[in-house]
Amino acid sequence: MMTSFALLFLSIAIIESLAGILGNGIILAASSSSCIGSKKCPPYDMIVISLSSSRFILQLWTTLDFSISIFYEPFFYKENMFVVFKTIFTFLNNSSLWFGSWLSVFYCIKVASFTQHFFIWLKLRIARLVPWMLLTSWICSFIAAIPFAWDVYRVHKNITAPSSMTNSSTRRTTRNDRLTLLIYLWNASTALPLILSVVSSILLIQSLWVHTREMQSNASGFRDPSLEAHMKAIKSVCSFFILYITYFICLLLLYSRVFSIFSDKESLCIAIMAACPTGHTMVLIWSNPKFRELPARIWHHTNCPIRTISM
Repeated sequence: MMTSFALLFLSIAIIESLAGILGNGIILAASSSSCIGSKKCPPYDMIVISLSSSRFILQLWTTLDFSISIFYEPFFYKENMFVVFKTIFTFLNNSSLWFGSWLSVFYCIKVASFTQHFFIWLKLRIARLVPWMLLTSWICSFIAAIPFAWDVYRVHKNITAPSSMTNSSTRRTTRNDRLTLLIYLWNASTALPLILSVVSSILLIQSLWVHTREMQSNASGFRDPSLEAHMKAIKSVCSFFILYITYFICLLLLYSRVFSIFSDKESLCIAIMAACPTGHTMVLIWSNPKFRELPARIWHHTNCPIRTISM
């Protein structure tokens, strides 16, 4: 039975997911329109379109997931439904993690000012590598979702179904073995994008910080737009880093089944987890003028008829 606090946290998670859907829709529309207008898709836009589209579908899916959990819980635990929901979530979630990591890597390669030969080689070839990076992410996400498709229901059934006194130890061993296997597989599928994101974020923060200190020491006392841009970039990258780590920790807790199903702690963890991709989306909109202009144009066009009538 879901408590009132758990219901509150799941409702907050739905609101956060809806806000993320709106934000990712804005990013997707702005990036797609720029690609259509220029008749070519730059590497940055390719990554952002992949990230925003995967998150858009992921947050639609999680909104449906949370809504069914609240309003029709028995339907959620039907065999086919549980398999479909968890498998698709794993695929979309891993895709989102990979694309977010590639965005951090792209920022690091394009912005950081390192002079190592390998870094320069990447900087010169990143435009040609981006399509292969994205394709590899889709393939890795699909492979990571396969074990959940054939084993996640049996694990869940062993957890929820009562066991008899004669075979309880056997069932518990089987349950623990399968659950442990799935946890290891999930950790392996998310470890590499996590490492890529953490390493690239740290390198970029280090490079920006060193460059910012140099600019501060050479500043003449007047307001420097370049210095402000660097400080804004540092804040954005730091927020990406914090949100990514928080999201990963919450996912690890949920997959490890530290909390009981639909308990207050699990629902709070879900609400925090749902806030992270939405927060990352809002930071992307805030840090990119192209993404900020689209809502302003839409707001302007929607207000124009009203303004004309009032005159």
